[in-house]
Amino acid sequence: METVKKLFKKYGNDYFFLSFWLIIFTVFTLVPIGFAVGYSFTNFDMVQTPSFVGLSNYLRMFLDDDIFIKAFMNTMLFAVITGPLGYIMSFVVGWLINDLNRMTRTVLTFLFYSPTLLGSSYMMWLYLFSNDSYGLLNSWLINFGFIKDPVQWLTDPDFNIYVVIVVVLWGSMGAGFLSFVAGFQSLNKSYFEAGAIDGIRNRWQELWYITLPQMGPQLLIGAVLTISGSFAIGSQCIALTGFPSTDYSTHTLLLHIQDYSANRLEMGYASAIAVVLFVIMILSWLIINKAIKTFSHD
Repeated sequence: METVKKLFKKYGNDYFFLSFWLIIFTVFTLVPIGFAVGYSFTNFDMVQTPSFVGLSNYLRMFLDDDIFIKAFMNTMLFAVITGPLGYIMSFVVGWLINDLNRMTRTVLTFLFYSPTLLGSSYMMWLYLFSNDSYGLLNSWLINFGFIKDPVQWLTDPDFNIYVVIVVVLWGSMGAGFLSFVAGFQSLNKSYFEAGAIDGIRNRWQELWYITLPQMGPQLLIGAVLTISGSFAIGSQCIALTGFPSTDYSTHTLLLHIQDYSANRLEMGYASAIAVVLFVIMILSWLIINKAIKTFSHD
């Protein structure tokens, strides 16, 4: 008890300011997660009282819902491709512009980050990949003789998922990119001087032996943001390929949750899908977190 009093006396102000974040985090994150887990074991239509159904929602999900399996595979495909590529692009671009003068670096940072600010504006992409001959890409391909008939970029399952991947990567320079830019600016310059004395002769060696070990926190923040973004793809699919897309070709778990919660009002089943998505994200984060900490330690 005496120890607790000493801690509050020493860190009372810190606890006070931290409490606001904890309250917001609890109310808007932990509590909804708890409700979702609880509702996932029920049949709930938002009108009648939830009725307990045990594991029925989870069994239905994996055994009877073919669309869930397709949404799961699409989500994993998006995560595996856009997650690592967006992460690497953000890091490499931040590294390349780091040594430029302040004004040039600021302008380039804004230019690379601006697609994230314009992420909800898809008119450019709809014009570029329009299914008719007036679409920019189709008109070019027809004029140069590569194709005779317009390609259905946004409705053909053989193409539309790749269109979504391109658009997602275009807008991948988000908060993770900004954390990398800030991280490069906070590196200890004396390590580079010591490295030059010890035999480091080029930027690749600097990157591997000096830069990366110093950027553990930024690498972790970028990984968390990238994971969240890559598993939360949905609005891009609706804007480009419609809802639902042809043969559910770009359907994701997020859209599946939206379908069963907002359209069908099957909140119990939607909560079960949300729990599965949450578990996948947590497992992915734990794996990446362990890999980054191991690398930084080495």
